[in-house]
This record gives sequence, C-alpha cells and structure tokens, in this order.
Amino acid sequence: MPRTVKKPEERREEIVKAARFLFQTREYDKTTMQDVMNTLGIAKGTIYYYFSSKEELLEAVVNDIVDEATGKMLRLLDETSGNALEKFRILISAGDMTGDNGAILDQLHKPGNMGMHARLLAVAIQKQAPLYAALLRQGCEEGLFQTDTPLETAEFFLSAAQFLTDQGIYPWEPEVLVRRARALPSLIEAQLKAQ
Repeated sequence: MPRTVKKPEERREEIVKAARFLFQTREYDKTTMQDVMNTLGIAKGTIYYYFSSKEELLEAVVNDIVDEATGKMLRLLDETSGNALEKFRILISAGDMTGDNGAILDQLHKPGNMGMHARLLAVAIQKQAPLYAALLRQGCEEGLFQTDTPLETAEFFLSAAQFLTDQGIYPWEPEVLVRRARALPSLIEAQLKAQ
C-alpha cells in the first residue's frame, strides 16, 4: 500500500481531530497514543514527530476546542451591530463550549481528567479574555462602562464565571446553575458601572 504524504499542518490537524474524537468517546486516561495511531493508520514515528507525549497531544486537543469556540465568538461579534453592552451579552451566551463537545466535557468532569479540565479552563480564559477586553474598551469609549484595566477585568470575570458555573467543580442542581447564569450579566454590569 503506498504511503500517503500530507502537508505537516494537515497531518497534525488530522492527529488532533482523531485524538479529540477518542477523548470524547473514551476516557482520556484509557486512550493511548497507539489508539490514535490505529485510528489513523499511521506509524509511531509520525505521531511522535508531532507530539512527544499524550499530554502534549491533550494540550493540542484542548486548544482545538477553545479555538473553535473562540472562532464562533469572533464570527458572532463580526455579525453583531450595537453598542458594547449588547455585544457583551451576546458574547457571554456564545462562550458555551458544550455544543458538539458535550461528551469530551463530560469526560473532563471525571476525577482522572481534572488536569485536562483545568487546562481547558485556563486556555479558554487566555484566548477569550482579549475579546471581552476589546468590548470593555469599546464600552468605556461609549461611556457605558468604567474600568482602567479591561484585560484584567475580563480575565477576572471569565475566571469567576467559568469556575462558579462549572458542574465539574461544583455539582450544582440545575436550578442553582440557571440562577447563577442569569445573575452573571447584572453582576458584571454592576461591577463595570454600566450605564
């Protein structure tokens, strides 16, 4: 059988997508590098050329999930007109990463996957905080918000929101989670002295 040669970025993406699928359908701890190789029909040297360990592959999967969600958020912002407060509300509702990732996020809530869970939250904050910070700056220019530290404020809000609404950290009853999610926009607006 002839060997298939792909561009490096295509091969890397293929490996990440396969690992993401396996991490969604099995526990991360039960998925091996060999499972990924078998799924793709690639040699050991190929996978280890791109990823030196399963943990490094995990980082790539986490980044892929966050990049996908962040891309969706950027598209929504580009399609949305209005002031910063209106855009801010839309961005909050668009930040949900569950969608097609429900199975992998459920896996993250298992005790053996806490490392992956923490990485996902941290990467999401790092990549999405600049989007929120841009809206905070816009809101300050529009006279809607007041803050001298838009990036740090965005990081703080995202950290609090992700931590306090994450059922993997707190096993909230659904009504408690809904109550917290509904309170979040008004808490943010109060903190920013929104007009």
